[in-house]
Amino acid sequence: MDDMPSGSRRNPRQLRSQASITIREMELEDLAAVFALGERIFTADRWPNLYRTWDEFELIQIFGTDTETCLVAESNDQVVGFALGTLIEKRRSAWTYGYLLWLGVEPDLSRSGVGKRLVNRLTELFIAQGARIMLADTESDNLPAVNFFRRQGFSNETEHVYLAKNLTQHPEYVRRRRALSHSTSDPTPTDAAPAHLPPGGINTGEDPTAGRPHEHDD
Repeated sequence: MDDMPSGSRRNPRQLRSQASITIREMELEDLAAVFALGERIFTADRWPNLYRTWDEFELIQIFGTDTETCLVAESNDQVVGFALGTLIEKRRSAWTYGYLLWLGVEPDLSRSGVGKRLVNRLTELFIAQGARIMLADTESDNLPAVNFFRRQGFSNETEHVYLAKNLTQHPEYVRRRRALSHSTSDPTPTDAAPAHLPPGGINTGEDPTAGRPHEHDD
């Protein structure tokens, strides 16, 4: 993992012995800490084949729509883990599903039981809200995560195929890129807003549409 920033942040290794870890509902003030922890965990170099990206927009959306099933693990007033879940109700079905979207734990607290406690608490919340099945997903070659979920009682594994398409050579992408380049280099004011494009191109070696390994802890 990347080096932790210096300053007021305490060494996670000290958290295990200095204070007990509390599992609680995520609050608005936790968003920044949860996002920062996710960025340290779900990195493209460590997980180059993920099918979804960890970003602040998805985090805010999940928290805004499913606050009751967003949890954090806290120690010494510091977020050391999180679990983000949602409820899925299918049309013409009496079944309600609880879906564990993201699960992350401070790497230095690996195998401390934090991930298990987060999953257990989220399971209780899903049951209280009528869920009959709980879902989770991870990459098939992420064996630590697969084994973790098996130990938590998950089964009926099904593999999926996720495909990526490089759009940087598409004529529309090229046209919009040229239009943006022209608009930014032309000093003449214009009423037309420049076309919006994401910074940089797509590297087919690392899928930018990547997703999430769910588990970093026992």
